[in-house]
Amino acid sequence: MIDDWQFDATRRAKAAQIDTAAPNAARVADFLNEGRNNFEADRRAARVMTATAPAIAEIVPAVLAFHQRAVHFLALEAGIRQFIDVGTGLSGVEISRGIAQSVDPACRIVYVDNDPMTLAHVRAFSTSTSQGAIAALDAKLTDPAELLAGAAATLDLRRPVAVLLPTTLQFIPSTERAAAMVSTLLTALPPGSYLALCHVASDLDPALGAAADHWNRMSSQPVTVRSGAEVAAFTAGLELVPPGLLPVNEWRPAFGGARLGQPVPVYAVLARKPALRPRRPAAHS
Repeated sequence: MIDDWQFDATRRAKAAQIDTAAPNAARVADFLNEGRNNFEADRRAARVMTATAPAIAEIVPAVLAFHQRAVHFLALEAGIRQFIDVGTGLSGVEISRGIAQSVDPACRIVYVDNDPMTLAHVRAFSTSTSQGAIAALDAKLTDPAELLAGAAATLDLRRPVAVLLPTTLQFIPSTERAAAMVSTLLTALPPGSYLALCHVASDLDPALGAAADHWNRMSSQPVTVRSGAEVAAFTAGLELVPPGLLPVNEWRPAFGGARLGQPVPVYAVLARKPALRPRRPAAHS
């Protein structure tokens, strides 16, 4: 499918805003995954950060491998057929579709981003089976109501949905606001829905904080690193899928080619929204 962005005035205007002189998180990740959708500013930023914290070179492939394992579990073991993939970036576009629709061609995936390059990449290269559906939604996690309204054009939100947040929450500076966004999404979805997320860690590699400071001086997309306890709080009220919250390369590493070794300084977790418990009748004296 050929993307028709040139015929859409809004999308042309967004494309014109792409700043190739400033590093962009999606393009830096693409470079670290040996992709070609990046510019010299992205490559320079990646080199500065990996010189400060060499473990950063492991983050993108480890997160993509977790993304594979999570979607595989959700589609094959949990029976999920609907996915909202928020901020998967240039490198992760084909993962959800490829794995989910290989399990069931009727799976439906909504990719959510507000980066014009990523959206164009989804529209141009992510093709659905005839039984399923793929959609690219220009929206932000910071407006969960708009995100859900847009996703409802493709998904049946009365049925379980998996929300995938592989890289997004670390770009929300306020932990309370990030938690509220996650809560709003999951509250709107039925029991049996899932949340899969990754988040850069503040307590697994001391060098990562300095690398984050470098990034925040270079980019208009500041990153916030968080502790395991802070990341765990995003799953409050949900049932954790074993083995729970772990460094990303230690979460069910058998599938997807992730290699064990030193913990990659990113937390990963998969959790399920439980069924509502029936109220117990009041005791009569």
